[in-house]
Amino acid sequence: MFAARATGLIKLMGLCLMAGVLVAAMLFPVVGGLGLASNRAADTVDQTSGELTKAELPLVTTVLDMHGQPIAYLYDQYRIPVPSEGISDTMKAAIIAVEDKRFFEHKGVDWQGIARAAAKAGVDGETTQGASTLTQQYVKNYLAFVVGKGSEEAYEKATEATIGRKISEARIATQLEQKMTKDEILTAYLNVVPFGNGAYGVGAAARTYFDTTPDKLTVPQAAMLAGLVNEPSRLNPGSDVDAAIKRRNTVLDRMRDNGAFGPDAKDAEEKAAEYKAADIGVVPDLKLLPNGCVGAGDGPVYGFFCRYLIDYLEKAGLPVDELRRGGYTISTTMDPVATRAAKEAAEAQVPKTQPGIANAMAVVEPGPDRHRVRALAANRDFGNNADAGQSAYSIPAEVTKFGAGSIYKVFTAASALERGITGIDKQIDVPKTYTSRVYKNGSKPYTVKNAGNYKEKMTLTEALAQSPNTAFIILEEKAGLNNVVDMAHRLGLRESMQGVNNEGNPLKPDGSNGPSQGDTYKRDNSGSFTLGAGPTSVLELANVSATIMSGGKWCPPTPVEKVVDRNGQPVQLKETPCDQAVAPEVANALANGMSADTKPGGTAAGASAGWNRPMIGKTGTTENHHSVAFMGATPQFGGAVMTFTDGAQPQVICIGNPPRLCGTNEANGVYGGLVAAPTWFRAMNVIHQGKEVAPLPPVDPRYR
Repeated sequence: MFAARATGLIKLMGLCLMAGVLVAAMLFPVVGGLGLASNRAADTVDQTSGELTKAELPLVTTVLDMHGQPIAYLYDQYRIPVPSEGISDTMKAAIIAVEDKRFFEHKGVDWQGIARAAAKAGVDGETTQGASTLTQQYVKNYLAFVVGKGSEEAYEKATEATIGRKISEARIATQLEQKMTKDEILTAYLNVVPFGNGAYGVGAAARTYFDTTPDKLTVPQAAMLAGLVNEPSRLNPGSDVDAAIKRRNTVLDRMRDNGAFGPDAKDAEEKAAEYKAADIGVVPDLKLLPNGCVGAGDGPVYGFFCRYLIDYLEKAGLPVDELRRGGYTISTTMDPVATRAAKEAAEAQVPKTQPGIANAMAVVEPGPDRHRVRALAANRDFGNNADAGQSAYSIPAEVTKFGAGSIYKVFTAASALERGITGIDKQIDVPKTYTSRVYKNGSKPYTVKNAGNYKEKMTLTEALAQSPNTAFIILEEKAGLNNVVDMAHRLGLRESMQGVNNEGNPLKPDGSNGPSQGDTYKRDNSGSFTLGAGPTSVLELANVSATIMSGGKWCPPTPVEKVVDRNGQPVQLKETPCDQAVAPEVANALANGMSADTKPGGTAAGASAGWNRPMIGKTGTTENHHSVAFMGATPQFGGAVMTFTDGAQPQVICIGNPPRLCGTNEANGVYGGLVAAPTWFRAMNVIHQGKEVAPLPPVDPRYR
């Protein structure tokens, strides 16, 4: 008893001292000799109080699909701001009763409350009454969760038990009371304060715990929420219902004592008892708003697109920290039908449970001024559980460490067409083996051979369908390796050629892990470039097909239609402008030259899928069978699929149903026409439903 009273007396002295200092600070704001305040500190107080009157709170950014439906939310603090009229009087009464019952009487600092707290401290050692007004709490929470972004360091600084902080807080509070009405302060407080479970502000709290809005909160609901701000973690009704109910009932008692239930004591007591008897009423599964790409609307399906979107916006001038606080609305290009079709097709060929094999697809819509990304999907689910076959990096968008095989022959063909070396109907030589006079294999001659038996001569169109290696090495010599590498970059492999090194690792800003893949091929005079062994992005392959079908116009593969800020104003992004990669006549000729891959001599996947539309296409298989690919397009949609070994130890992907890893057994290796092409056709059949059958562009006779 004596110890408690002694402790109380110490606290009494501390509170009295604090009260005296606060009074002095109010009357004499500049007390330089004592070090309590300065002109600079006063200026800071003025600035902070000004910011508090027009506080811009951290808000949720919403990501929409092409139809305007939400697919993801990005935020640091889940908050739904509401105006005063959107908050029930019951909620306001509850928070005032438990946190600051003299709210409408004081001017920011409750001197009577401090005196009462001091007196109580002297009696029983407690200081639970009157220590901080709602206005002061608003200041504290604003500094901790708005200015300090909710960091532990910011919270500690905003709540540190020092006289200097209390002086600053009190001065800001008194200034606020001169600049804002009581209702404005109360509303601002209720929009800032945390309520636990990631909910900040009463709007998010009402939705999270009761799936309602603040204007519809019942008395017991309002009391529970008001009780949470004291210790939201300990009083979490999702984990400790008894503690939450006990605290709620304490709030109800305070509301009764504060006259919230009317002036008649008996009637007020009966109402309080009735409210206390009510069930906690929290929804069984708290309405927690999904946060980030893993928690996207259909996270396993939409997450890859979401991940690419964030990376794209970062490069376009909207960093992720800003996205998570800015309250933007992002209208994207994502087509949920196309995305699901790609996902189902990828899994149909390679189940998600199949270890070590990824099957990824990207779909891009051609256009003269925009190349809209309609789908990014994979057999993998988007997520953090690798044991369940999930991946949290954007498999279809990032540059993989594996190649697209013979698809790179398209760049050799394009360069040869552009330079007038051949036409799509012109016969080219197809020897069984060929030793290059230009390229070397180290110190030895560079010799290639074909994987099958071919005619000694065939047209370029036939060669693109049947893919003889020797013919394209000869064309690469004539067109020039540097020109062919540059053509790959021009048509769309921009990150693949210049953003990564030969191992597929992103180039460091200082260039210490360079040169780039494209520059490496040029430096080493590697004729194998046309065989497509190097790191490749599935999305960029899809965009190559879109460039060809857009008359040679390259545009960045964009996931964004528009971005508006919290006030509905459009946000300008720093997007790379489109450019004419090749002349329309060259692109149109190349498109027609690629039109035979689904006919006899090319892949049989189109016929098996019942495909009956004009299209361009090219299969690819790397020499070691670690990856296979298919790139194709119609005038409406371009797309690419890559199937590659994504385990810690790359292996041969062998033929099977489904395909499987088989160590180094290249003799049974799979081909692009057996996995990647069927994935493409299965998805594109769905994506093209209801679309007109569009012809390929006409060919200028010069390129025949």
